Amino acid sequence: MSGVRPERRPVDEAESLRANRADWDAYADEYQATHGEFLGDAGFLWGPEGVREDQVHVLGDVTGRDVLEIGSGAGQCSRWVLGHGGRPVAIDVSMRQLQHSRRLDLEHDVVVPSLCASAAGLPFRDASFDVVFSAFGALQFVADAPALVGDVARVLRPGGVFAFSVTHPTRWMFPDDPGQEGLVASQSYWDRTPYVEVDDETGQTRYVEHHRTIGDWVAALTRHGLRLTALLEPQWPEDHDRTWGGWSRVRGVLTPGTAIFRARLD
Repeated sequence: MSGVRPERRPVDEAESLRANRADWDAYADEYQATHGEFLGDAGFLWGPEGVREDQVHVLGDVTGRDVLEIGSGAGQCSRWVLGHGGRPVAIDVSMRQLQHSRRLDLEHDVVVPSLCASAAGLPFRDASFDVVFSAFGALQFVADAPALVGDVARVLRPGGVFAFSVTHPTRWMFPDDPGQEGLVASQSYWDRTPYVEVDDETGQTRYVEHHRTIGDWVAALTRHGLRLTALLEPQWPEDHDRTWGGWSRVRGVLTPGTAIFRARLD
């Protein structure tokens, strides 16, 4: 198997989508095998620290509400919404992830309506949903965050909630390393040049991640009529020893790894 080399360069929406769709199709089986039990078949996990919606109640009561999940993976969060009386619709760019969602549907005799689609251009009518959320899902893989937020505002009904979790923006400064080396800042927080991985043999872009500061997210929300009502920065739990990529106890007790935003459409 060929290796990859990291680059930092501008990447547009089309290249981001092609690379990350292929990456998630290739990675979906390993991801679900490694993290599926921790996620829970009908669990709602906001990030690697283990914070769950049952603890923080970011979405509020979803009973009888139309709920859109962006970057749904195997639909675990949407399955939680269904179990709490909501009407979920889940989208993901990876068909393989959605096949895992279908597998869980069959195992639990439930159906989470799912669609293979990108967060960059939501395929829904205006004012279709009461809640839109993304739990550590697609947002960092989208090139144009303000356009995404504008599209979310378009499909939300007045008074609707948009909630999402992302890698905490301050993590951009540090290497993606769960050990001590991951505690040494190596690049600027304000450098928004995307991180790219390129296949050594083919030259194809294999992975793209985009960075926004906290201020970028707040500006995108307010620009489109969404009022920030909560910003959570989960602390590392005392009884949590799981390492997930660059997330670990070593780093988590010193610096936040996840940011959870909640906003309301006025």
